[in-house]
Amino acid sequence: MDNKQEVDVMDEQNAAIENEQDVEMEDEQEAVMDRRVSTMTIQSVILLSIAISVPLFHQQMITGPVVNATLFAATVLLGAQMGVLVGLIPSVIALSVGTLPAALAPMVPYIMLSNVILIVTFNFLKGKNYWLAITAASFLKFLFLFVSRSVVVGLLLKKELAESVVVMMSYPQLLTALLGGVLAKVFLDLYQGKK
Repeated sequence: MDNKQEVDVMDEQNAAIENEQDVEMEDEQEAVMDRRVSTMTIQSVILLSIAISVPLFHQQMITGPVVNATLFAATVLLGAQMGVLVGLIPSVIALSVGTLPAALAPMVPYIMLSNVILIVTFNFLKGKNYWLAITAASFLKFLFLFVSRSVVVGLLLKKELAESVVVMMSYPQLLTALLGGVLAKVFLDLYQGKK
């Protein structure tokens, strides 16, 4: 074999080795991507299940923190879009199972929008400081619901019902959002292996 043939054979062998390495790298990347998709699917199912089932407890001081923790966790683990999706479901469930009385149905769009405000604010600030993000997001959610309740109260005919809306959509919203942030932090630290 002359030098040119030896070089050609070596080039072919190098090309075959590079091709094999490329195929192995693509297979590894696909496996990593498959694991990531599987993990995100499982996380989504778990967080959606929590958001759907928690309103069955019929207690605002249980339901609120757990739902808010779910929204914060979904945003951290899956992104703001999934957080928003998870945030739209609990209000409908709460209305359908009676946690939120049927007469308060006009409040549902405001609650849904307040969850979007919570998620978007948290998502925007979480990279700067987790606790700042939780506090600002909780306060803006509370503020939006506090202001919105006056619109809904004007729509309600029964005075006792109007009074319960005033209470439900005031300080408990701030408290349950803040508690949700604490619960989410504990969960995320345990889940992500940080202590």
